[in-house]
Amino acid sequence: MEKAYRFRAYPNKAQKNLMDKTFGCVRFVYNFFLGKTMQAYADYKESPSYKKCSKELTGLKQELEWLREVDKFALQNSLINLDKAYQNFFDKNAKFPKFKSKKKAKCSYRTSFTNNNIRFENTHIVLPKLGNVKVRDKHMPQGRILNATITKESDGAYYISLCYTDVEVEPLPSSDLSVGIDLGIKNFCVTSDCEVIENHRYLAKSLNKLAKLQRELSRKPIGSNNRYKAKIKVAKLHAKIRHQREDFLNKLSNYFIKRYGIICIEDLDVEEMLENSGLARDIIDVSWSGFVSRLTYKSKWHNRKLVKIDRFYPSSQLCNVCNYQNSDVQNLDVRQWKCPECSTNHDRDINAAINILKEGLRCLTYI
Repeated sequence: MEKAYRFRAYPNKAQKNLMDKTFGCVRFVYNFFLGKTMQAYADYKESPSYKKCSKELTGLKQELEWLREVDKFALQNSLINLDKAYQNFFDKNAKFPKFKSKKKAKCSYRTSFTNNNIRFENTHIVLPKLGNVKVRDKHMPQGRILNATITKESDGAYYISLCYTDVEVEPLPSSDLSVGIDLGIKNFCVTSDCEVIENHRYLAKSLNKLAKLQRELSRKPIGSNNRYKAKIKVAKLHAKIRHQREDFLNKLSNYFIKRYGIICIEDLDVEEMLENSGLARDIIDVSWSGFVSRLTYKSKWHNRKLVKIDRFYPSSQLCNVCNYQNSDVQNLDVRQWKCPECSTNHDRDINAAINILKEGLRCLTYI
């Protein structure tokens, strides 16, 4: 199994300068060969292969000395990324590759492992060209290193992600418990065990402070030092919100994975739901997709069963006792209702979670 370990890095001034040069060179190589690829396709209706571009890169490095100052694997991986993006456009109907902007605040590059050129040494990580880079984190990687990704976030923080293979995950105790999870906005989720998980609304709680910082940013002259400082303040607040959300999602997904052997959840169409302008910001803030993705890969790691039921299944409308379908519950304002058939009183979210569990268990019998 492959697993990535992410570390907060604290490079010195020389290392920061070399990282910034590498980010620029990687962007230049990507844009240069994207332009050549587009021109070749326009002229000959075919794009040059990765091998041909790689040979041209060798000649380009002889012409431009500054390309030889940075990590050669970073430049090669930039070509690999371009080739993959171009192939995805033709094979998987992905968007056409775009030129990378110099103004983009977040930058990254990937370097490959060979001849022990990447090493983890407790408080430092050894990287090609950079040498020992100081890091701080509690991760203890295991396995065999494949590559390293160096990232500079928009708030100016540096991170190093080490990708390992042959990682052995410590098995969790088996569990016979199963749960249905109904995702929401008022509450983050409600389970079939009547457990209610609060929606912390990290973005909503910081909107006033964010608006103040963005007003200060808009008043600063373009290109000035003060504008750069104000921009960093805005980026740091966004990073704080993102980190709070990620910490919550990781802890909650770990809780469900450790406790339950079978987890049933709705397959929500988040992109379509974002078209509702009145709820779009709340949906982004709650981050259902991030939660489901964490449940997905963690369930594979620990041999748990994650069942996604059909998005059109009327979990809120069905009575979990007699299966009577009440179409009036389509109105989101209906939070409590009584079944006309069996006279059972229902809480909308708990009833939906129980129905999701029942449908998930039913689907398992056909797998």
